[in-house]
Amino acid sequence: MDNEKRKTTLRMIPYALYVLATTGEKIGTGTINWVSQMSFAPPLVALGVKTDTRNFTNIKDGGALAMSFLASGQGDLAFAFFGDTETDEQAFISKNKRYEFEYSPSGAPILIDAPAWVDLKLINIVEAGDHAVVIGEVTDVGLRSSNPEPLTLKELGLNYGG
Repeated sequence: MDNEKRKTTLRMIPYALYVLATTGEKIGTGTINWVSQMSFAPPLVALGVKTDTRNFTNIKDGGALAMSFLASGQGDLAFAFFGDTETDEQAFISKNKRYEFEYSPSGAPILIDAPAWVDLKLINIVEAGDHAVVIGEVTDVGLRSSNPEPLTLKELGLNYGG
C-alpha cells in the first residue's frame, strides 16, 4: 500500500474534537477526535483512545467517563487538553490557565464552556493497535447551545489520521 495515498484517503474522514475526561486514582483528560455514533437503541458511541494515556487506564479500571463536545472557535480548549492536565476541585489547569468543570451524573468532569456533553457507561473495550476502541452507552446528555457548530481538525489546520 502506498503510505501517502493511505494518509490522504484516511484524512478525508471529517473529525470533530472532544475532551474526554475520566475518573480514577487521578482524573484523566485528553482531546480526542476518533468518535462515531454506532447504535440508536441503546445509544452507543465508539471512541478511539490511546492506550498509553491516563484516560485509558482509568477506563480499564472502571472509572466514570464523559465527553465534552467542542464548538467552532474553541481551538484553545482543544490545545489545552493535548495530554493530561492537572486539576483542583473546580478546574482543569493547563498552561497556567484554568478551565472550570462540573461533574456529570456518573461523576466524570465535563467542561462548563463546552456547548454539549455526554455521560457514558462503558460497554466494551477492543484493544488493537496503539488506540483501543472504547464503546460507551450514552446515559445522559447536556446541551448548552441551541445550534453549535463542531470544532474540527480542518478548522485548526491539523491532521490526526492516516
